[in-house]
Amino acid sequence: MPEYAATAGDGEFAQSRACFEQIVEWLSGPGAAGLTHAELEKGLTERGRDLQRVLYQDRLDLQAAREERRQDVTGPEGKPRTRAEKDHSRPLVTVFGQVTVTRMAYRARGLPNVHPADERLNLPEEKHSHGLRELAALEAARGSFDGMTAAIERATGVRLGKRQAEQLARRAAADVDAFYAWRTAAPADDQTLLVLQFDGKGIVMRPEALREATARAAASRKLATRLSPGEKNGRKRMAELAAVYDCVPSPRTPADIITRPGTDPGPRPPRPKTSGKWLSASVTDDIAAVIAAGFDEAERRDPEHSRTWLVLIDGNNAQIGAVRAEAERRGVAVHIICDFIHVLEYLWKAAWSFFEPGDPDAEEWVADRALQILAGKARAVAAGIRRRATRFGYSSKEREGADTCAAYLDAKAPYLDYATALAKGWPIATGVIEGACRHLVKDRMDITGARWSLDGAEAILKLRALTSSGDFDDYWPYHLEQEHQRIYQANCDLIA
Repeated sequence: MPEYAATAGDGEFAQSRACFEQIVEWLSGPGAAGLTHAELEKGLTERGRDLQRVLYQDRLDLQAAREERRQDVTGPEGKPRTRAEKDHSRPLVTVFGQVTVTRMAYRARGLPNVHPADERLNLPEEKHSHGLRELAALEAARGSFDGMTAAIERATGVRLGKRQAEQLARRAAADVDAFYAWRTAAPADDQTLLVLQFDGKGIVMRPEALREATARAAASRKLATRLSPGEKNGRKRMAELAAVYDCVPSPRTPADIITRPGTDPGPRPPRPKTSGKWLSASVTDDIAAVIAAGFDEAERRDPEHSRTWLVLIDGNNAQIGAVRAEAERRGVAVHIICDFIHVLEYLWKAAWSFFEPGDPDAEEWVADRALQILAGKARAVAAGIRRRATRFGYSSKEREGADTCAAYLDAKAPYLDYATALAKGWPIATGVIEGACRHLVKDRMDITGARWSLDGAEAILKLRALTSSGDFDDYWPYHLEQEHQRIYQANCDLIA
């Protein structure tokens, strides 16, 4: 780093003054006279960053010069440090560049040194500052590690290695779960719905990070160069996601949801209005653990269980079982509704058993059955689909889609009470969690060529969920406090 010559007698912040004068001299001299505005902007940015670094360094040097000798310093093991030496230094890489922290070291024979000034500054264990780590956390959540390091270098001039970037992101995400357990939720009106949604999305992992069953499947591939019919790559591990939010009900009718082809839908009532969205995702926790985390967040919002709890899922039996078990364990009544969009997909599977691809009559048929299901007649629709397939003598292959749809409607009938849901103004689609699967997982974790370690994937998922929930600014001061306790709690005698 460049040094700036200070005039004798300048005193405190002499280097900073010298640096500033050098910038002024450059701006007023011939070197800047012929620059375009873009060149001037770039040159001033670089020099301004260096001025900030020198100001930071001068402040640290001033603090070191003013540090007073103490008599009461003990180490983490409780033994006193009776000797003090000045001018012990360590590097600190900040958003302005690298500086040197100089402070007293308190010593005792055979024991590690103790630096009370480190606690006062809340210095991290590694050399990268909390400000740089905050920037790294935000950039790592936004895009690839290569993009993260490039963005940080553009913004600060600091160059990080890819592995360093991942390590900083992991450290930054260390307290996300504890933050949500600590935070109290804002109160909501008892008439406001409490909605929970759950889903899963696969992430391509490194071989050592796969679950045992997936690793076995990958190892048992029949061919070396390509997959056989029915085989999967065996490269993915499922990330489980949860969403919790408040929702203002808005009653609707089946006709507000489905419009028959060729008819005018007319004005429609507003959709249920959502607020206070909270997202969570984990590639290490299983379905039951993530659902429990979602219930934890719901209970923070409604500890007395006085609100209506609605769970929206896509029909996954493991999710339904885990939701019912968690609700029973906590003694809370939940209403489980299967996503209506999934129901529509099954209806279209049945339609292609009865109609040629592209036949407009298929659209009319699907709309009619969808309206019946929305009116609470799912079992009747399932029976009608089977009757049609039998009456017209479809082969088992031809009627496969119809049978699949009918079986789904029968199996999920207890969770297809859309008539009640619409009348009470509840949402009936899992758009929030579907969007989270795309945004939290696919957009970031599915970057071409990415292969994730378990810890790296978990950290990025937590940071993306945190920022998507709008909680990063509240989380970061909490995280810094936890860092202080982890590093310095043992040295509780070192009072700032």
